[in-house]
Amino acid sequence: MSTDLSSTSMTTTPTDSTPFAALDLPRPLVRALEKDGMTDAFAIQAATLPDALAGRDVLGRAQTGSGKTLAFGLALLARLDGGKAQPKRPRALVLVPTRELAMQVAEVLIPLSKALGLWCRTAVGGMAFNRQADALSRGVDLLIATPGRLSDHVRQGTCVLDEVDFVALDEADQMADMGFLPQVREILDLTPRDGQRLLFSATLDGDVSKLVQRYLHDPVTHSVAPVTASVKNMDHYVLQLAQPDKMSVITEIGAREGRTIMFVRTKHHVDRLTTKLRSQGVPAGALHGGKTQGQRNRVLADFKEGRTTVLVATDVAARGIHVDDVSLVLHVDPAADHKDYLHRAGRTARAGASGTVVTLITRDQRRQTLRLTDKAGVKPKSLLVTPGDAELARITGARTPSGVPLAERKPSQDRPRPGRSPRGGRPGGGYGGGQGGPRGQGGGRRDGGRRDGGGRGRDTGGRGGQPSGRAQGGGRGKPRRRIDA
Repeated sequence: MSTDLSSTSMTTTPTDSTPFAALDLPRPLVRALEKDGMTDAFAIQAATLPDALAGRDVLGRAQTGSGKTLAFGLALLARLDGGKAQPKRPRALVLVPTRELAMQVAEVLIPLSKALGLWCRTAVGGMAFNRQADALSRGVDLLIATPGRLSDHVRQGTCVLDEVDFVALDEADQMADMGFLPQVREILDLTPRDGQRLLFSATLDGDVSKLVQRYLHDPVTHSVAPVTASVKNMDHYVLQLAQPDKMSVITEIGAREGRTIMFVRTKHHVDRLTTKLRSQGVPAGALHGGKTQGQRNRVLADFKEGRTTVLVATDVAARGIHVDDVSLVLHVDPAADHKDYLHRAGRTARAGASGTVVTLITRDQRRQTLRLTDKAGVKPKSLLVTPGDAELARITGARTPSGVPLAERKPSQDRPRPGRSPRGGRPGGGYGGGQGGPRGQGGGRRDGGRRDGGGRGRDTGGRGGQPSGRAQGGGRGKPRRRIDA
């Protein structure tokens, strides 16, 4: 039976804390959570887990940072407990829109899967297809995938979906915005019709609503809060300036203390702005779809670990990025629409923290920007600013940069440790990327990256008794697709 969202009540979840130990999870999972210092469930987890563990389809309306990865991840792992996957036939599937999000989901779920003796792997674009196929051939309990790469595996016969009894769709609205829903429908049509589906999305309108009606059966629905509720923890500003002053203002903001994400429209603008910031002594990193996976892993690792304090990114590249303690989001270029504004803003004020969202505009952009923020449910404060302005410093923490240029990382800095082969560097691609990156990103053993996504980073497979591969390299061919941003 399909569901008509217009007649479905949306239950707002309670905010009282609930211990994981009280949620009927397998004891090894609870112990693994406690070992990482997690004893109490977030609201979306406490609300959805009982229904998901009971086998119900679940529709969750939740923003980035609400804890939904564990909401669906714990449910899938608990449901998989005790079974065994057959070659090429995963038992559960998590679909996400971007490889960055896939890596971050894997980083959370792989250690937990090991607690139950389950095998969790990724299948994403920008990483070695054959290594992923090899992992699938050995049997994968939980597969975390992007639609484009999973479709490739299905077409090549390296993955069969007829035993996928549990599916979670994360960031479904982003998949719709990025044009992936036709592939998502093709994938879901290949899974058992009576399987369990968990769908999480910030919005439930348009194409997402059609997806719910077609594939979820009598779902129980939960919402952390209305879409606009998360903006209440943010201070929103529209700062108008003269075009000749813009770069000076951006640089002063970049020199502030704390983590900052700056959004621009194009990858070329990302590179230009990052170079200008670094020339003034601002430790900035560039993130866009033109970077190799290894380079992207390294940029994110530098940002997370404090080697850079500014991340300059495009909308698509930044989707799914989960970095704590981002205190300021700067729209260098105004967002294209209200959804992009909210996705950008969602990089700050995560998990109950506060944050500041600033849009820089010139006079001719004012009317369109205020219409956009109004549609997003935001009422920003508007001010005129100039470089060195006291109000600019008060709002953003802007200060004069050092002016001492920062050297770009040289290729030699990305080479593997002594004794490891660089495995075929690609012109402009460095020697392994992913070096020092967070777990689950690029390389190492099994299901690792292409040659520019390997290096020293641990792979999404990790250890856990599975035969380990050689240090990441991965042949000379380009990946089959680069559709997943």
